[in-house]
Amino acid sequence: MSDTPFGFGLPPEEPEDGDNGKKKGGDQGGQGPANPFGFGPGAGGGDNPFAALFGGAMPGMPGAGGMNPQDLGAAFQQLGQMLSYEGGPVNWDMAKDIARQTVAQGTADGSKDASVTDGERAAVEEAVRLADLWLDGVTSLPSGSGTAVAWSRAEWVEATLPVWRELVDPVAERVGSAMGDVLPEEMRAMAGPLLGMMRSMGGAMFGTQIGQAVGVLAGEVVGSTDIGLPLGPAGKAALLPLNIAEFSSGLGVPQEEVRLYLALREAAHQRLFSHVPWLRSHLFGAVEGYARGIKVDTSKLEDVVGQLDPTHPEQMQEALQQGMFQPEDSPEQKAALARLETALALVEGWVDAVVHAAAAPHLPSAGALRETLRRRRATGGPAEQTFATLIGLELRPRRLRDASRLWASLTDARGAEGRDALWEHPDMLPTAADLDDPDGFVHREHLDFSELDKMLGEAAGGTAGPDPKKPDTKKDDGSEGTE
Repeated sequence: MSDTPFGFGLPPEEPEDGDNGKKKGGDQGGQGPANPFGFGPGAGGGDNPFAALFGGAMPGMPGAGGMNPQDLGAAFQQLGQMLSYEGGPVNWDMAKDIARQTVAQGTADGSKDASVTDGERAAVEEAVRLADLWLDGVTSLPSGSGTAVAWSRAEWVEATLPVWRELVDPVAERVGSAMGDVLPEEMRAMAGPLLGMMRSMGGAMFGTQIGQAVGVLAGEVVGSTDIGLPLGPAGKAALLPLNIAEFSSGLGVPQEEVRLYLALREAAHQRLFSHVPWLRSHLFGAVEGYARGIKVDTSKLEDVVGQLDPTHPEQMQEALQQGMFQPEDSPEQKAALARLETALALVEGWVDAVVHAAAAPHLPSAGALRETLRRRRATGGPAEQTFATLIGLELRPRRLRDASRLWASLTDARGAEGRDALWEHPDMLPTAADLDDPDGFVHREHLDFSELDKMLGEAAGGTAGPDPKKPDTKKDDGSEGTE
């Protein structure tokens, strides 16, 4: 059984060259964080598993000596709210509160959140406007940014929690079901109060850790699409001025240039998710499919249930930390993982290629910023690793470089319109095998789904017209390819 919570090990990080599968830095890529759940030394809570919830102090636990009666009363009130929770698999109210508290405490380097100024808001709006203007010349997808907003870290938390709910709830639901399944049928009616308490504790455990990780991640992200998924509201390009300033420090690049490059990435993501209607459900469906394949070490869970002492709720968290859940090594599970990894690589590769084409003529540091962002996406930070453990997989494009090269080759061979037309249907996109042989994919003929749609429309009595984004199906000799 793995040492990490849920038994999830992290996939190796992206290879240095993106092709030969060799990892950078020896064996570092396959290791998760020392304590992804944050319950233990070094996680901000000392040795107290409830430290993140109660600010590091509970009666009889480390840190209780410094707690005044008012704080003690608030702690017991929170404990009562936790045990009385009757909602879904995650206590999202608790997650939100803890995320806001984590943001208010500031980052590890002492950076504190601050309200966005009028000047920062105007700079973000101008950067997104200019980014959309540059992108118009390198992609056929129109702007997807109805508005441009500048967020504080706290505002990022508020805006993105609904999407984290979609990502985490399927895993938490599976875990919650497993807790009830370990009891024999005849005992479940008698154990109603115990099961209720376990569900409440499970919701609080997930809520506590998710809230803490979201709060930490809020100090790292620079926009709403950093992890390759649309975390914010549709059609709203968002940047975090404070985090952009932190990211810019030490790069040796003017902050205005950094802001413009990050605005290009945000605006490119918005175009893709706004004008490829099936893409969002495709990505989230892969996450949910992967979650369905999680299995539980029921023998370990049975031991925990049998020994559970209601006066020591931290026992359940300690059991989780030892590794109780792991992915199912089944064809369905592997297919879901491969589908998600390939889709993320294609999204990030397209953004990487398009942004570079738009930035290179205008920004002197475009190449250096491109490499910095590539490495940032490949390695991530502690909070991203925590989410990799929580939902069972990394939201990272491990083959970003391969995908970027493939999209660039498609641009050379078919132009921006022919390249972007591949997003019309998921079956037209490159596969994982195509990333291994990009030249073969670029010169291979593809089905034209616009023609299929036209035929279906005519059969139904419609009058569907030709699609202006029809991909180029001409052969090298100039003759028309067969459908």
